[in-house]
Amino acid sequence: MRPSDFPAVIAKTGRSPLGRAALRRAAVGAASAAIVAALVSVALFRLHTRTVRAQQQPAPAVRPAHVSGFTQPDPIDFNDHTGWTRIFDGQSLKDWDGSPEVWHVEDGAIVGESSPEHPSGTTNIIWRGGQPANFELKLEMKLEGSGANGGIQYRSLNVPSTLPGPLSPAQLAQMTDAQRQRMQQRRAQAAKFAKWNMKGYQADFDYANVYTGQLYEQGTGRGIIAWRGQMVQTDPGRPHRLLATLGSSDELKSYIKVGDWNQYEVIADGNTLIHIINGRVMAILVDNDPAFLQSKGYIGFEIEGGGVVRVLQKDIWLKPLP
Repeated sequence: MRPSDFPAVIAKTGRSPLGRAALRRAAVGAASAAIVAALVSVALFRLHTRTVRAQQQPAPAVRPAHVSGFTQPDPIDFNDHTGWTRIFDGQSLKDWDGSPEVWHVEDGAIVGESSPEHPSGTTNIIWRGGQPANFELKLEMKLEGSGANGGIQYRSLNVPSTLPGPLSPAQLAQMTDAQRQRMQQRRAQAAKFAKWNMKGYQADFDYANVYTGQLYEQGTGRGIIAWRGQMVQTDPGRPHRLLATLGSSDELKSYIKVGDWNQYEVIADGNTLIHIINGRVMAILVDNDPAFLQSKGYIGFEIEGGGVVRVLQKDIWLKPLP
């Protein structure tokens, strides 16, 4: 009996004692049924909620050693040097070419220094042991000084630096004495270190980690090609295209150690270039533009930045790829 049936029952039973007793029994039965139905509904709702929550939880990472003929690969050991060649002996700058005013060896590392008293401007130290084509390069890098900026040049050309053109008298008249002095200083630095100027791919590295990990191209006009967190493809005659994202820039930035040693790897294989820092892929470029693609070239390290800065590189290993 439903509660909506009560008016009709009352009309039939009237006011007799037997009728009233029957009505009470019916009401109690209906109320009990309603309570049972409500409890069942609550139980089913709770079960459904637990099921949905369980489905929303990420599945635990299951990495069986062997499933259907597939074996999980072992993680790469950064300190495994099988098949690698050490291209810096940790004691001297043998096979390395840079200004002695900027570069030296200290505690097993190649160190570049710049200060307001002895500014380096933008210059490089170049490995003269060859011009690798397809390879893996791994090393440890560290920057000191909030203005420090560096990077790894690879598949790069060693070309004379292009000095800024002369300014007109009207342009000079609009500049302050400090601006004219800075311009003259930059021209003098560019001329002084012109022998070590480089042009080509760079795995970027800066103290503030605004650009660290990205793929920048020095001296070609393309500039930043793949930001940290991007996989980019270039093609002739069209804008660069984003193929995929590797993670947010801020998330990847969190894996970079400020003012400390970082494991930096560069893989150059055909037209695919990959930057890895501390085991995290930072940027990938698939360079299909023959006007810019470099199939081989020099390896070097860059220094630039204002104030007192130092860039350090150690444990430098190279492995050729087919």
